[in-house]
Amino acid sequence: MNRDLTLPIDEQTARALRVGDILHLTGAIFTARDEAHHLLLERHERGDEIPFSPSEMALFHCGPVVRPTDGGWDVIAAGPTTSARMELFEDRFLEAFGTRIVIGKGGMGPRTQGALERVGAAYGHYTGGAGALAAGRIERVEAVHWLEKLGMPEAVWVFRVERFGPVLVTMDSSGGNLYTELDATVAKNLESILAQIDRS
Repeated sequence: MNRDLTLPIDEQTARALRVGDILHLTGAIFTARDEAHHLLLERHERGDEIPFSPSEMALFHCGPVVRPTDGGWDVIAAGPTTSARMELFEDRFLEAFGTRIVIGKGGMGPRTQGALERVGAAYGHYTGGAGALAAGRIERVEAVHWLEKLGMPEAVWVFRVERFGPVLVTMDSSGGNLYTELDATVAKNLESILAQIDRS
C-alpha cells in the first residue's frame, strides 16, 4: 500500500504499517549514526536535555554530505548508511525516545525487531546509492547538533522533507520481516540449485 504520511505519527498509525507498504514522508527527520546514538543515549541516561524531539521525527541512518551557504546549509547527498551497525543499541534507542519510523538500508536484527513490536514502530528501507535523490526531497536543514564534536557524517542533522521516499517498510510492529522471509526463500532456492548440480 502507498502511504503519504505527515510526521509526527502516533503509535496507532505506526502499528498499522505493514511490510510492503511504500511510504512518502513529509515533516521532520533526523540523522543518527553510531556516535550520535551513543551520545543521545548517554544524555538520556544522565537526564540531560535533548535539543530536539526524536519522538516527533523519523530517524534516518545517514551520514549526509552538506556544504555551508550564506545563512544556511545545502545538502548535496543524503544516502542511507548500513543499519546493522546500529543493531547493538537501536532497541534501547527506540524504547528511550519512542521514535516511530526508522529509515536505513540492509535491515536490522532481532533486538530491533523486538523493540519495534514493543514500542510500536516500523523500519523502512531506502535505496542505497540514491543520495542525490534523497537530497532532492530535503527542503531545508532546520538544525545541526554536535557538528564540531562529531563531524559532518556523525552529527545529528534535522531535515525538513517533502514526500521523502520511496521508503519500503521491511520490518513492522506485528512481527513482519521481509529479510527473514527472503532468507527462507534464498535457502530454499539454494537447496534446489545444489540438488540440480548434484544430478548433473
